[in-house]
Amino acid sequence: MEYSITVYFALFMIYSVAGWICEELLQIIQNKKIADRGFLIGPYCPIYGCGAILITICLTPFENHPVGLFILTMVLCGVLEYATSFIMEKAFNARWWDYSNMRFNINGRVCLETLVPFGIAGLLVVYVTNPFLLDIIQNIDGNILNIITIIIGVIFIVDLSVSSKIIFNFRKTNKEISGNKHKDSTYEISEKVKEVLRNRSFLTRRLIDAFPDFTTILKEKGKEIKKKTAEVKEEFSSKASDMQKKINNKAKTVKANVKAGIEKQIKRKD
Repeated sequence: MEYSITVYFALFMIYSVAGWICEELLQIIQNKKIADRGFLIGPYCPIYGCGAILITICLTPFENHPVGLFILTMVLCGVLEYATSFIMEKAFNARWWDYSNMRFNINGRVCLETLVPFGIAGLLVVYVTNPFLLDIIQNIDGNILNIITIIIGVIFIVDLSVSSKIIFNFRKTNKEISGNKHKDSTYEISEKVKEVLRNRSFLTRRLIDAFPDFTTILKEKGKEIKKKTAEVKEEFSSKASDMQKKINNKAKTVKANVKAGIEKQIKRKD
């Protein structure tokens, strides 16, 4: 069944807020404290909204096959999470989440431990929450629904614009800090970046605190530079050693020739 853009946007925002709430609850359970989560400034995580909409559009036709729906949801959400991680890292020069320490992960971007809950969530979306939410949304007067979605949409776009500007400032700061370092101190660089950003504005602190465990790719770059430096140093040392051996051999040859010439001259005189 197809719905209007207004209905889809309403679902997107509801699931985005629900995702933010889930993140908050997870932080409370794991760390025993409240942490302001989310990529944007407002209380929503768009990746959850995108996932729910993709499930609604692409996977609802499989509602009569729960096992297949579960597997397809894991695949769909896994691709979405991997793509989001990759794009954010390339765009903002930072890794915002990392599952490298978890088993069955792919490049630290997705892991089985998060994909299984996504699969379960997909079943809930199709069988429980979508029917409930769609029934409520479709019973709202069309004009009122349009006004509400327009207001929320404007707020969301403004939030997206402001947040993107702050994150791009993070990318600039990241380059500035890394450019001032001449040694392999990537941990200090990462901490310095966070410190600089926290001192800039409330909105910047909001975004940094939303991802307290993110790791910048400065660490990876630092390791790569250190490795290349070691390789160049080793190659240079090897070439220098070979050159020294050639010089020594040449010197020995010249010395031997000179000595032989002198001895020959002495014999002639005798």
